[in-house]
Amino acid sequence: MRNTTRYKVGKYNPLWNLYSTVSIFKVARNFIFIEIGRFSPSTKLKHFLYRKFLKMELAEKVSFAYKAMPDLMHPEKIHIGKNSIIGYNTVILTHEYLVDEYRLGDVHIGENTMIGANVTVLPGVTIGSNVTVGAGAVVSKDIPDNSSCHGNPLVIRSR
Repeated sequence: MRNTTRYKVGKYNPLWNLYSTVSIFKVARNFIFIEIGRFSPSTKLKHFLYRKFLKMELAEKVSFAYKAMPDLMHPEKIHIGKNSIIGYNTVILTHEYLVDEYRLGDVHIGENTMIGANVTVLPGVTIGSNVTVGAGAVVSKDIPDNSSCHGNPLVIRSR
């Protein structure tokens, strides 16, 4: 089970009242820095922007590929260990809005981990160190250290 905190809402779905759960100014600011980072060819600039302005916990030498997308509303809940790579067009979510509730959860990615292209990482998961996540996977559960995984549903193998 993913490690998320659930928040029940009233009569309408939580997206209808989105800005009562997160500040519109925070989302607008995050949007600007994420879009600059997504299209920047410099991994060093992305690293700087994401740590400084989005308060993401990024260790040394973390690299985001072109168009990788950190969570727009709660990027500060993303924690990535040193020398890890986030692949092309990968999405790391720390929130999910459902019909009757919304959920928030930190995402932890270990050291020396490679997340392939077009991966979706769901809120509340922990991906260990020395892990390889294959392209197009949907990470919906924790992945232990020294593993490789791929697919949807996720298939995990120890290395």
